[in-house]
Amino acid sequence: MPELPEVESLRRQLSDVIVNKDIIDMKIIDGRLGAIYGVIGRRVESVNRVGKALAILLDSGRSLLLHLRMTGRMLWQSGSPAFPPHTRFVIRFSSGHLLLIDPRRFATLAVTESERQGALVRDPLHDFRVRELMEIAKRRKLPVKSFLMDQRLIAGIGNIYACEILHAVSVNPLRPACGITLSEWKKIEKTAGRILEEAIACRGTTVSDWRDLFGEKGSYQDNLRVYGREGLSCRRCRGTIARIKIGGRGTFFCPCCQKR
Repeated sequence: MPELPEVESLRRQLSDVIVNKDIIDMKIIDGRLGAIYGVIGRRVESVNRVGKALAILLDSGRSLLLHLRMTGRMLWQSGSPAFPPHTRFVIRFSSGHLLLIDPRRFATLAVTESERQGALVRDPLHDFRVRELMEIAKRRKLPVKSFLMDQRLIAGIGNIYACEILHAVSVNPLRPACGITLSEWKKIEKTAGRILEEAIACRGTTVSDWRDLFGEKGSYQDNLRVYGREGLSCRRCRGTIARIKIGGRGTFFCPCCQKR
């Protein structure tokens, strides 16, 4: 599933090609997405990110809210479009076409009056609010990794980056969220920002089918310290990377340097 760095990379690329452009036409190819009204003829004013979702703000004040879910990705084609397999919708601009490609058909699209997800949601790039987060965590006994991935609290961190962040701060992913100290939360905040920004600079992580707006792979997979490295040596302590299940998700960590 595309996480914050992948979606933010896509947002920045989209901003360069569709902002201040008029939507000439829109075709829904997959009826599962539902009918979309009121977008043709509207101008794109901005492209924003809301956690893992994209909000394309129109000059009508409404937004096209797109969540890519498991396998969704956007593709920009200039000139005459050639629709790849699994294309679910096409938006036509004067300079090209914007396509949603989604093999598993889980992506969702809606026209909304607001792009906000709720007052409590924190964006780890801009608004972590460590002390508030710790107060909430004090009441939660679930593993800290699951807490970091709770999109109702922190918008955008998924499985890959939760594993990487916790390894970087030497915190065991199984530790209860209520046991994380304020100093540890501050380290998590600082480290999350650094790792996410580094991943954005690499246009995200491609471990399966992620591609950017122009069909190119990301490159942050070359920097991963634990994710997908089960049985390999930890690059920090030379211990052996392990894989366990937390909340039904494969979780990678180093039992040697993430003991606590």
